[in-house]
Amino acid sequence: MSNESFVTEFLLLGFSEVREVQLVQFAVFLLIYLAALIGNILIITAVATDSGLHSPMYFFLANLSLMDLGFISVTTLKAMANCLMNSRLISHSECIIQVFFLFFFMASDYFLLTVMAYDRYVAICDPLHYEIVVNKEVAIQMAAITWISGLFYACVHTGATFTVPFCSNIINQFFCEIPQLLKLSCSDLYLIEVAVLGFSACLGLGCFGFIVVSYVEIFKTVFRIPSVQGREKAFSTCIPHLIVVSLFLFTGTFANLNPTSSSLVGLDRVITMSYCILPPVMNPIIYSIRNREIKAVLWKLYYKSWRESINQK
Repeated sequence: MSNESFVTEFLLLGFSEVREVQLVQFAVFLLIYLAALIGNILIITAVATDSGLHSPMYFFLANLSLMDLGFISVTTLKAMANCLMNSRLISHSECIIQVFFLFFFMASDYFLLTVMAYDRYVAICDPLHYEIVVNKEVAIQMAAITWISGLFYACVHTGATFTVPFCSNIINQFFCEIPQLLKLSCSDLYLIEVAVLGFSACLGLGCFGFIVVSYVEIFKTVFRIPSVQGREKAFSTCIPHLIVVSLFLFTGTFANLNPTSSSLVGLDRVITMSYCILPPVMNPIIYSIRNREIKAVLWKLYYKSWRESINQK
């Protein structure tokens, strides 16, 4: 193919062409997706229904769960559909939509994690001014900025990627991924997206630096707290966020910096899959285990639903 106009659909190289293996993959993807769906919906429900969780920190957490649901849905649902229907095709328009929403949720997720680091910094290092600096209106504005920033970056990257003419339609991945799409380019226009990716990487490093500095100050403040109970309370709100940030950055960095190998193509796809699936699945678990307030509300919701089911019987 010598021009993009001839590419009406792409061929996604899945993990296997064996029908039995595809059905197993469908079952695995389904279980993972249901786990992410249930976990994140429980977090959103807990924050929405309990007045004790109507604070900026939990408001940001509910937004993170929404982003995680979108993040895992973008890739997993299409992969499940292809496994179930024994197909590897994705239309050109579906590929554009997948790239757009993948980058939208991924960028919004990262920006929100940066905002959450700032929220914890103000809450622990300057608690007397917390309700002034990060009040309800400010929290809504900060969350809106993360969504709008993700939308902007998704538009820029999607536009820069799909202005490139493609010489092939075979994507060596189970979803439409920008690095794999750029490999199909048959002109130097792909350098535009490479430059945009470079700028995004610099911005990402800036956000990472801000998170690191914030937590250095947070830990310095926490270790100065004389009360053991006070330190434990501070750590119970900081550690989950720090683990989530580390998981997001580790899986994403490892997937993108891992050298591709023609002999280990399947392994490359599994590694890439890790940053699309692990954070959305693990984030609710991490926050549920480490946060006492979240655990208490979830148990209350479970007990309430159990009582209602008993009464109905």
